[in-house]
Amino acid sequence: MDIRKFLPLIFLGALLLLGFSMCGTFNTTVVKDENVKKAWSQVENQYQRRADLIPNLVNTVKGYADFEQETLRSVVEARANATSVNIKADELTPENIQRFEAAQTALSGALSRLLVTVERYPDLKANENFLDLQKQLEGTENRISVERKKFNETVQDYNQYIRKFPTSLYAGIFGFSPRGYFQASAGAEKAPEVKF
Repeated sequence: MDIRKFLPLIFLGALLLLGFSMCGTFNTTVVKDENVKKAWSQVENQYQRRADLIPNLVNTVKGYADFEQETLRSVVEARANATSVNIKADELTPENIQRFEAAQTALSGALSRLLVTVERYPDLKANENFLDLQKQLEGTENRISVERKKFNETVQDYNQYIRKFPTSLYAGIFGFSPRGYFQASAGAEKAPEVKF
């Protein structure tokens, strides 16, 4: 029995095995990439929910004529800036996510200043519309936190997968690259100082 007759079949079999391996890896990577995109859209949905609540909150507060206009203006400007920073799911680099997060952090800061300022207005604090909007904002902040956590977990799963051998070889060939994570804002490790 001459083994040379079977070399073309062995070679063809090896090529088929490699091809099936590449197809399986590619398909799994596509699924994980789509999961990252889906998780990102959920993060964006929650940030959009917060942005949609802000005009109602500002209009409720505007009803109090002596309310600090500068505080309201900073919230409106921060909202406009935050909603202008959009990142496509294919561009989730650490730099882009950091830029997005910086705009959202500025909005969070403006909202915090607004809510602290409200403490000086007992009538406003008792207003049903304001209380409802405040509860909705708190709920939205919790949802944002949950979706960011899910996003980071999905990105971790994707990044780990494309960095493993032999997937790392195929990922580079097919143009799959690591995605960025949400990270804590600078100074987040320090507890806020509360003064009365």
